[in-house]
Amino acid sequence: MQEQAVRRIGIPYVDNLPWGAHICMFYESPQDLIDAHVAYFGAGLEDGEACIWAISEPVTREEAIAGLRAAIPSFNEHLDAGRIELLPGYDWYLDGGDFSSQRITHGWHKKLADALTKGFAGMRVSGNAFWLERNQWKEFREYESELDRSIEGQKMIVLCTYALQASRVTDLIDVARTHHFTIVRRDGRWDFLETPELAQARRMIGDLNDAIDILSVPFPGVEKLTPQERVNLAQIVKGATSKEAARALNVSPRTVEFHRANILRKLDERNLAALITHVLRSR
Repeated sequence: MQEQAVRRIGIPYVDNLPWGAHICMFYESPQDLIDAHVAYFGAGLEDGEACIWAISEPVTREEAIAGLRAAIPSFNEHLDAGRIELLPGYDWYLDGGDFSSQRITHGWHKKLADALTKGFAGMRVSGNAFWLERNQWKEFREYESELDRSIEGQKMIVLCTYALQASRVTDLIDVARTHHFTIVRRDGRWDFLETPELAQARRMIGDLNDAIDILSVPFPGVEKLTPQERVNLAQIVKGATSKEAARALNVSPRTVEFHRANILRKLDERNLAALITHVLRSR
């Protein structure tokens, strides 16, 4: 059977992500936290993944089990068979009161290796940032960055949860930068937080899609152009100035002008008007 390219996350806005996804969630109440994990672990258990929840306040192990048992079919069987594991968060993250990002990251990867050996498709984990009011924030932020790098290309998905009441504005900004996606669970509702970096990435993807659409019909000489020149050509056809194209493609105006000169030369056209006619004549 062919391996799935993406995994069902079970959570709106971030469903169907590849392995290595690193998700941040801010929650308002303990029930919001439990509901989110019902969706998150429910999808993982259905798809043959090992699931691990490092539990800490404001939810106890007993409350977590009760919430998962009430909503996930055959939860007791999953728990007895070791398909889902509930770890004490304090012991996992603060072993002897010591926070070591290297130790924690190594621990996750050891559990992943064990899960793969046992035949699981991969592993999804969740941990709660219960120490926001402690003196461990700087260390934990560094851990999040290290974890983000270490799970790239690994069959692991990570959900990190933070209490809204305990989070400062600067915390939200720091956290958003070390995760691929940031979502919010409040009073039973989901919201999606978009960072400036993600917004820019979305704009670049949109520009690329526009380029593909504009250049979807072959025209004489198209094989002479490099991929970068084709994207620049799409901006020309759209009527973008050099500065507008530079902003859209995240390059300098000088780079845009360089590509435009090469395009004119390769397609043997004297000016932009003739170039646009050359491209659109075949559509």
